[in-house]
Amino acid sequence: MKDLYLILPETPSTLLENMIHTTIKDKPYKIIKDHKNLPDLKNKNLLFAIEINKIGVSNNLNNIFLNLYKRGKDSLLGSHGALLIHSKYNMFTKTAAQSIIFLSNELGCSFIGRPLVEANENLDNFIPMEKVYNLSLENICLMQCKELGERFLYLDKEININEDKKLLVLHSSTRQISNTLILWDMVKDSLEGIDIIEINLGNGNIFDCKGCPYKACKYYGKQNKCFYGGIIIEEVYPAVLETNSIIFICPNYNDMITANLVASINRLTALYRKTKFYDKTLFSIIVSGYSGGDALAKQLISSLNINKTFKLPPYFSLRATANDMGAIKKVKDIKKISKDYAINLMNNI
Repeated sequence: MKDLYLILPETPSTLLENMIHTTIKDKPYKIIKDHKNLPDLKNKNLLFAIEINKIGVSNNLNNIFLNLYKRGKDSLLGSHGALLIHSKYNMFTKTAAQSIIFLSNELGCSFIGRPLVEANENLDNFIPMEKVYNLSLENICLMQCKELGERFLYLDKEININEDKKLLVLHSSTRQISNTLILWDMVKDSLEGIDIIEINLGNGNIFDCKGCPYKACKYYGKQNKCFYGGIIIEEVYPAVLETNSIIFICPNYNDMITANLVASINRLTALYRKTKFYDKTLFSIIVSGYSGGDALAKQLISSLNINKTFKLPPYFSLRATANDMGAIKKVKDIKKISKDYAINLMNNI
């Protein structure tokens, strides 16, 4: 089992201390409080326990990341991460988690599906679960910490290297004019030994999730269906169940994932009611005309890794900037970049 490091950059509240204790239990660990004398953090288990301030940041954590980035993009390679975040205020726990995961992932850290337990002001984020578990809000929080620790600290036992490698590709673009699809094709040309299912959502009339009552959503999910039907249940659901990894091909138009891709993510909820996605791996290719690729990467992290339990491999997103049609081909070293990403993908399915 990898050595466990607790990254605790701020003085924890009593609740955060309880969350840490419930997650780790009696496992031996070392504490990192600031950026000074940082040890080698490759091939470690990293539990981020963050007390964020009123504006949603931890200054000491920022300094830790600055130090790690100076070491190079592989300073967390081979490590696995999970997060506990507490705030005395009612905002920023989720966005803080997105940033921590994104920054760590860019340094080679992977994350289990649903790697976060967040606790905000008055524990309001646990209210929807109060009726389900018939527990106090704090006990629900600690129950989730216990479950997170059981999955995170015994991760090595769950790894299966004998699975067939199957990749689902989702996009909603037109191949003749899409820089994002051109980049995907470059990556695909370097892939070997992977069965690929590619689905174009652009030609389908995709209804977004309408927020059906829980019982109705669960009823259809048990049948691998959704009330609104269409390409999502006819093609996407079967492909998600058949494959062990998924890659979202995301052009960036307004610093948002495109509508059909968002709808497909939202509509996964019904299937998720029956089948969790802990054993499936998330990848993405994002091309921006100007900037903002990191914004889309964080949206995917939040919706699919934090919420829908997809695993996040190291360097999960390939991002590039290309505006005019075909400009992606002129990006410096793009062939090498796409090949390196293909190798990373093959190594992490």
